[in-house]
Amino acid sequence: MRRLRFGWLVVALLALGLVRTAPGAPVQVVKLAFLGPLTGPNAPQGLGARNAFDLALRQANASGRFPYRIEGVVLDDASDPATGRAAALRAVSDPAVVAATGHWNSPVAFATIEVFHENRTPIVIWGAIHPDITRRGYAEVTRVAPTAEQETAVGARWVVREMRLRRWAVVHDTTTYGNFTRDAFVGTARGLGAEILSTDGINVGDRDFGALLTRLRGLNPDGVFFGGVVTEGALFKAQMARARLEAAFFSISGIFDDRFIEVATPQAAEGTLAIKPGVPLERIATGRRFIEDYRAAGYREPYGAYGPYAYDATNILLEALRQVGPDRARLVDAIRNIRYRGLLGEVTFDREGQTRLVAVTRYVVQDGKWTVWEDSEYAKGKRTVR
Repeated sequence: MRRLRFGWLVVALLALGLVRTAPGAPVQVVKLAFLGPLTGPNAPQGLGARNAFDLALRQANASGRFPYRIEGVVLDDASDPATGRAAALRAVSDPAVVAATGHWNSPVAFATIEVFHENRTPIVIWGAIHPDITRRGYAEVTRVAPTAEQETAVGARWVVREMRLRRWAVVHDTTTYGNFTRDAFVGTARGLGAEILSTDGINVGDRDFGALLTRLRGLNPDGVFFGGVVTEGALFKAQMARARLEAAFFSISGIFDDRFIEVATPQAAEGTLAIKPGVPLERIATGRRFIEDYRAAGYREPYGAYGPYAYDATNILLEALRQVGPDRARLVDAIRNIRYRGLLGEVTFDREGQTRLVAVTRYVVQDGKWTVWEDSEYAKGKRTVR
């Protein structure tokens, strides 16, 4: 019996990283959690971000800068608030998890930030863009991605003021994300002198938009703003082409993924306009290095639109960890006050925990690929969006 009890004690101490497995310093494991959609229709976004998280941890462990091994705890939020909350509770219940980064979907982030706040555990948001996520006043919550308001303001000025598309139909999914992107576009576009002809909500999972497209065709809009994500956006754009609704199609980063072109088909997706936070990585030295390292690591999935943000978010956690050690409370303060030179520039946070770094790039689908607007034949007048 004494031998059995001793065995259990060793197992417990090993789990805490306090048993010397060889002569020298004790082995210690510190964990960082990742939360994102790894299954379901939004999995491509989460998988790319997960890989970027993993790459940052690999590089940290190889750097020799830390006196312990850093492990990742990867949790699937499935783009579902209940699943995300359960994942957050699992993360904070592990005493070895000292911080987290997470979420592509804003409804999921809203379901988890209370958990991290109540357990005094820092989380850096890499993708969810609802402005109120950081306006709750939780010191534990910071965000490296621009908000929907910041994104949409750039996009609306582009399509309304620069492209002179004045008459808009607005279609949005009825999630929290869809509703606030609708409001952000409508408010900004009207402020720029645009006319909003209609606003229509669709459900996530809808597949047939024929009746709606028939009605919109009768309105003859200059453009359709879509407030939603990849699958519904791609299906809507494909059916818009078949219905011969000759209007520009514009959305923010929710649709920016190669999967959009695949589902819509390259022919139907041609001319789609979108904006994405960040800058083209291949044009900056830090970005080119990230691309090389990502490829060398052998990940099967592309890093996607938010992989760079997940990479920066993870490295912010790591830098704070290097500064103050594996203490949740001290990490909260260190993250909020950090000045970190990341992939896209220098990251600092305002008093609400929102990044001050806002970089947005404009894209158009040309010949089956997302193409930087300024490099496209559309911008040069050789093709027309409509």
